[in-house]
Amino acid sequence: MSVNTPLQGSTALVTGATSGIGRAVARRLVEQGAEVVLHGRDRVRGEALAKEIAQWSGSARFIAADLTDAEDTLRLASEAGEVDILVNNAGLYAFASTAQTDAAGFDRHIAVNTRAPFLLVGALAPAMARRGHGVVITIGSSAARTPAPIGAAYAASKAGVEILTRYWATEFGGSGVRVNTVSPGPVKTEGTSAMFGDQIGALDQTNARGRAGEPHEIAEIVAFLASPASSYINGAILFADGGEISPLPS
Repeated sequence: MSVNTPLQGSTALVTGATSGIGRAVARRLVEQGAEVVLHGRDRVRGEALAKEIAQWSGSARFIAADLTDAEDTLRLASEAGEVDILVNNAGLYAFASTAQTDAAGFDRHIAVNTRAPFLLVGALAPAMARRGHGVVITIGSSAARTPAPIGAAYAASKAGVEILTRYWATEFGGSGVRVNTVSPGPVKTEGTSAMFGDQIGALDQTNARGRAGEPHEIAEIVAFLASPASSYINGAILFADGGEISPLPS
């Protein structure tokens, strides 16, 4: 555990915590002293991560829930209990054209990426407000501001949580609850590696840094937003994309 533990005494719920950005976020929040409630769909991976965290003196427990189901999402909030930090990280992404995206596929994107954060905030933020403190952080996406020929459903779902972030910051900010979104560009995770396969290296050409991000880099930003060091940041969409670049004219 790190000597610097600004989140000591706090409880954080991290959705989609068993892999990628979510796993890195959960580990970093534990390092900063928080007790973490891990969410995911895979109980085996979730409980393994909780045991791993316990081995280095952290505190974590796992709750399995299906965020495509509204009632299961609300059950997650109930079982998580009193939460000081909510990290809406779980995400569904299928980069298909509009014509190739059916109604069920569109609904799944909205359910996981937009409705689940909405329901979790509605269930957990009022109690934060009554206590006079709390933090909500959502993992967005550069897709919400950078159009592409594919992925419209995903982009729409992420644009939705950006505007919700501003509304929630206004709704709860006066009661001591800060609400912000981190908007990453491409990040190398198990999911992106599976999606892009041998073309994963192409992600390195999408920004001014000349490389895709790493999960731990996004986790550091989340940890900052969760900590008292960011006490005056509210309603922000924080871009973490390495610096977007435009292609040279042909």
